[in-house]
Amino acid sequence: MPAPDVEPATPAYDAVLLLGFGGPEGQDDVIPFLRNVTRGRGIPEARLEAVATHYRARGGISPVNAQNRALKAALETELAGRGIDLPVYWGNRNWTPYLGDTVTEAAAAGHTRMLALTTSAYSSYSSCRQYREDLAQALDHTGLAGRVALDAVRPYFDHPGFVTPFIDGLRAALADLAGRQIASVDTHILFTTHSIPTTDAAASGPRDRDWGPGGAYVAQHRAVAEVIMAALAPGASPAWSLAFQSRSGPPGMPWLEPDVNDAIADLAAAGRSAVVVVPLGFISDHMEVIWDLDTEAAATAAALGLAFLRVSTPSLHPAFVAGLVDLLMERLPADPDPVRKALTTLGPWRDACQAGCCEKAAARRPD
Repeated sequence: MPAPDVEPATPAYDAVLLLGFGGPEGQDDVIPFLRNVTRGRGIPEARLEAVATHYRARGGISPVNAQNRALKAALETELAGRGIDLPVYWGNRNWTPYLGDTVTEAAAAGHTRMLALTTSAYSSYSSCRQYREDLAQALDHTGLAGRVALDAVRPYFDHPGFVTPFIDGLRAALADLAGRQIASVDTHILFTTHSIPTTDAAASGPRDRDWGPGGAYVAQHRAVAEVIMAALAPGASPAWSLAFQSRSGPPGMPWLEPDVNDAIADLAAAGRSAVVVVPLGFISDHMEVIWDLDTEAAATAAALGLAFLRVSTPSLHPAFVAGLVDLLMERLPADPDPVRKALTTLGPWRDACQAGCCEKAAARRPD
């Protein structure tokens, strides 16, 4: 069932839904989880087994579930501190607690209008529209359509709550390098995000604007990177670029490039002494951050003789938690004219998807 293009204009919500990706919590969960993630994409079992080694190295446990439990508790504390009486539920796309089960639980408790916070900040099919489709499908599959309403907050890539932790982290990383006598001119800032098929990138964002190569997805990341770099002290701004990570598609399908490891190799060839990786596309240190950056990218840098620092994701940073509640407040009727914060000229983003926005590219549709 496709996600609706228009959401109610002035809803009154009675619960918050933290909507995550999900992850395995033991060795027996790993392959079933990966099958859930790749369902309908024709990924061979051998490829799943290769990816499974990343999880098996950590006991088959993804850190994302513990992080979302902690984020749920932090949101509850922030809401209570503001005197907002809204329970917070948590459901996932690909593993327990599954979204449908969570919605059923909330509905049984009497909640009929829920506002979702997705654990992804940007616009693309997989990072935005698919989550909205998940909400629509949950109602359809549970038989709650027409009795329960599920909406989502806007993409928040340039909300101060999301951006501020990266600014703080980058400043700390550059201070660390300065303490090691590594000059800014010898340092490169590498912003990274999840690679997606180029066809999906081109389809990202509303269709009423030419976003340039990479669509709104790339434009949003570049705009936020510019804001972060502008926040650094004068004279402390090394060169920067955007790279991509965690590609998972077939070799013949074009995905966004350059890969983070290739970018690091190019930096070494150009004579850089240090690279600071800023995982701009992620809200928490889940497996693709811990493995693809802290393990593989760090090893690439070490082999090439580059100092390597990785900035933390927003996670439980107070500004991020407060920012997520700010996003909820935008949609609550208590404030008829809420402040919609945004740090780039691209935002604040719309609450509802327009027709055609971030559609799933035909090249990825199952046969």
